[in-house]
Amino acid sequence: MRTIAIIQARMNSSRLPGKVLREIAGKPMLGWVIERCRLSTRLDEITVATTTDASDDPVEEYCTSQNIRVYRGDQFDVLDRYYWAARCFRADVIVRVTADCPLIDPEVIDHTLQSFFDAGVDFAANRLPPPFKRTYPIGLDTEVCAFDALERAWKEAMEPYEREHVMPYLYDVEGRFRTLLVNYPIDYGMVRLTVDTPEDLEFMQQVFARFEPVGSFDWLDVLALLEREPELLKINAGVRHKVMNDVDERNPDISLHP
Repeated sequence: MRTIAIIQARMNSSRLPGKVLREIAGKPMLGWVIERCRLSTRLDEITVATTTDASDDPVEEYCTSQNIRVYRGDQFDVLDRYYWAARCFRADVIVRVTADCPLIDPEVIDHTLQSFFDAGVDFAANRLPPPFKRTYPIGLDTEVCAFDALERAWKEAMEPYEREHVMPYLYDVEGRFRTLLVNYPIDYGMVRLTVDTPEDLEFMQQVFARFEPVGSFDWLDVLALLEREPELLKINAGVRHKVMNDVDERNPDISLHP
């Protein structure tokens, strides 16, 4: 069983272009995601799935410099991109991580994977599956699925949001697949630890700047920091988080699904 993390990354973000290579504490944000994923004890390989658009050439160049394999595919049909990346890298189990989560936690990845294997499900995540409630902060998002389940979704999913957000077909109809929502004992589901806007980037830069040596902290350390300095939360307090059925307005397939 090959368990592979596929990090979703592209430069052409609608709200913060180029964000995946924006610098945080002297390193591109994608670099932090890769570094933290490398600390997982359950992953056999870490890869990146970006697009064939020329704007993502720097993403491939950076990954090459970090000895990370890259698959390049469709810009908006990210499910298709994931499917072919998983096939290319011979994944039996896929862990979906996004490049805008520089605080992704290796212990959370490992716990989600262990829960997936223990429960014998098709899909497990610490966000979104029924009852559609999360207790982990936004930005620790870890989704795990079997290759067979991903392949079925790739064949059957038709809605633009199901293609763009990769995994919704696995959980948007209860009972279609065996799913598991992985919870934390305390509800931190409203805490925002991701980067989608300039305000989010400023928040994250401020957080990283408060830890020495840089990077030697986990998400619980960040929560403790926010308790000590609650004013940091004001930096990105007004940012609206995207929901499951949001789609990029630039996606040409939207017109096919009124």
